[in-house]
Amino acid sequence: MAGMKSRQRMFAAVMRLLLKCLRLGRRRRFKLVRQVEQLWHYGHLCLRSLLYNSFTNGDVVLDSLFEPIYWLVDHVTRWFGVVFVALVIGLTSSIVAIVYICLLPLILQTYTPAWICWHLAYGHWNLIMIVFHYYMAITTSPGHPPQAKDDLTGVSICRKCIAPKPARTHHCSICNRCVLKMDHHCPWLNNCVGHYNHRYFFSFCLFMTMGCIYCSISGWEMFRDAYAAIETYYQTPPPTFSFRQRAFHKSVVYLWVLCSSVALALGALTLWHAALITRGETSIERHINKKERQRLQKKGKVFRNPYSYGSWDNWKVFLGVDMPRHWLTRVLLPSPHLPHGTGLSWDLPPCVTKQRAPLLAI
Repeated sequence: MAGMKSRQRMFAAVMRLLLKCLRLGRRRRFKLVRQVEQLWHYGHLCLRSLLYNSFTNGDVVLDSLFEPIYWLVDHVTRWFGVVFVALVIGLTSSIVAIVYICLLPLILQTYTPAWICWHLAYGHWNLIMIVFHYYMAITTSPGHPPQAKDDLTGVSICRKCIAPKPARTHHCSICNRCVLKMDHHCPWLNNCVGHYNHRYFFSFCLFMTMGCIYCSISGWEMFRDAYAAIETYYQTPPPTFSFRQRAFHKSVVYLWVLCSSVALALGALTLWHAALITRGETSIERHINKKERQRLQKKGKVFRNPYSYGSWDNWKVFLGVDMPRHWLTRVLLPSPHLPHGTGLSWDLPPCVTKQRAPLLAI
């Protein structure tokens, strides 16, 4: 009888333990379900926060997703800007040294006096223009709007600077400042390209492209001879070239390959910016105007760039040509003249004869 009661108590204890385990498992399942529901609601809220108004589109979502990558690129570009500038100076100096040490003595010995005068005049003029405009592009501030809110009226506020943001001004995430008439941040200048140094940047690209084309065309015959000589290095028996001759051959090949590569790459960039200047817009404004043009086209309207004065007048405004002699003194010769206006407002420049086209036309 006692054994029967003990077995009943043991059975009751086991059943109670089993019921507790079932209730505990049920609670854990309910807790897990609640956690999944909370995660689902949190994710749904995050997704809705990306679509908080009618102006948000796929571009905003992609910008938000790629924000960490943008941050990394901005900081890497900021620190490597000095390296890029040193690289430009080093490569340009190496080409100039090769020209003076290897090519110039050969030109003086073999060319006619007329060709010698041409090469000396054009080569040194091109070099002076390259050095001047590159120095001015990296040392000239692109221009920044004033931080005081009372200095400007009728302008928007930058959401990153919390400061006035005039027309054509954009925030540079690398410099962490707003830039007047910002075109882009150039790592090869370690500086932003904006209102006050845009002309220096374009002139540097133009004259550097012209210099590279000049070196490639002038050194084509020397390159062919030097490359043919290098190919004979591995013949049996090898030719008897001195160390100086081998250095000359390799220097000529290095000069031609580098100048030709830079002429192609930088020439394409120069043509791109020339097209933008002709239309009176910057690199950033091209994307903005393209979207605005598509938006108005759907409404049956035509977009007109308010900062374009016509192709010819756009170039005159950009280069600062107010009178005919300025084509010589301000374009073909080094000139530190300032651009038209302050970059805070955009009044009609004195060199423009036509009135500005309206922003919208039906």
